[in-house]
Amino acid sequence: MVMDRRVVITGIGAVSPNGVGREAFWEATRKGISGVGRITRFDPSQFAVQIAGEVRDFDESRYVQPKDRQHVSRSVPLGAAAVEEALCDAGIEWRTMNRAQLREVGVIVGSGGGSQDFTEEQYQLYYTGRQKQCSVYTIPSSTIGTLASEFSMRFGFRGLSHIISTGCTSSTDALGYAFRNIRTGVLDTVVCGGVDAPIAPLILRGFMVMRIMTTNWNREPERGSRPFSRDRDGFVLAEGAWFFVLEELERARARGAHIYGEIAGYGSTCEAYHRVRLEECGEEPARAIGLALKEAGIPPGAVQYVNYHGTSTELNDRIETRAAKLAFDGHAYKVPGSSLKSLIGHPQGACGAAGVASTLLAMRDGVAPPTINLDEFDPECDLDYITDVGRRIEIEYAVANCIAFGSKNSALVLRRV
Repeated sequence: MVMDRRVVITGIGAVSPNGVGREAFWEATRKGISGVGRITRFDPSQFAVQIAGEVRDFDESRYVQPKDRQHVSRSVPLGAAAVEEALCDAGIEWRTMNRAQLREVGVIVGSGGGSQDFTEEQYQLYYTGRQKQCSVYTIPSSTIGTLASEFSMRFGFRGLSHIISTGCTSSTDALGYAFRNIRTGVLDTVVCGGVDAPIAPLILRGFMVMRIMTTNWNREPERGSRPFSRDRDGFVLAEGAWFFVLEELERARARGAHIYGEIAGYGSTCEAYHRVRLEECGEEPARAIGLALKEAGIPPGAVQYVNYHGTSTELNDRIETRAAKLAFDGHAYKVPGSSLKSLIGHPQGACGAAGVASTLLAMRDGVAPPTINLDEFDPECDLDYITDVGRRIEIEYAVANCIAFGSKNSALVLRRV
């Protein structure tokens, strides 16, 4: 195993509630434009929660043939669009690659729910007397591992094809896994990112039962996701896909690829505490950040920006703030940060990849995106959260943080190259 190989990102693709395509996503993000609105996928009038971060004006038929759409989750066209954009951005000509070259490209997908929306639809057909309409691919398409295969098959990549499903940290962990595979010499190139499409009636109701979603902003959807604000009352469900091309540094340089940044460190821990709640002390999410900083070989004071998990739940925002204070020590009050979820809602297992995409683009342009809807600071959330509009910052090192159900915590350190 070769442990000193450096891993860089050469392509970014984004299909987001606030913009389809990398630059549309970034334009809305840096300007603080929300993509949250009233649910249109189904009639939400029977629900106390009627808003979500939906991807609108997206042509699924460009990425999945209409005859095949009935056999797959919405995650498939969303993810395929983001993967294609990332490949084009990186200058990877997959259509002209030979079999040997295709064998050298891996696919690693982070997804919390995978194809739960598709599975829910199959059950609905069955229990409403429409069994003959159920897909012949109900089992394979409902199996979460097949989601990665959909992208491998579409683009012809024959390297490993894996799913990482660890709840909200799924795509952060997928990037960490890809980072380790390249760093240790297993692969030179990995297509990696996150996708989730959980906007479906039963999934929505399941989250509502847990009482962790906002119910107060149905008439003003864009104000619903309110990380760190004193009056926050829950997260906003969302969908989307954010994918990257990861390469070994010297290979990327040899082919003249544009480099957005480097993954310099990855850390992951588990509190082993509760299915949903976080432990009040914040020690394990802090330790995940510390492990990532240690692998990157930098002290906490070297970080110029933090992309927070910032779900807009009372518990997460308070404890994540506490964890940041532990991880960064006295530097915590000096390092600015923001929560992308204020702009797009919470796309579950894809959220880590979304945060990495916005952070890399912030590095590129020297503008860190804002946290919107932070009208009144919670006294226990008292760090430098960038508000309202983006802030000019030269970022050499950034931390992208994630926290998940099941006591999981993961963080990445990104470095400008």
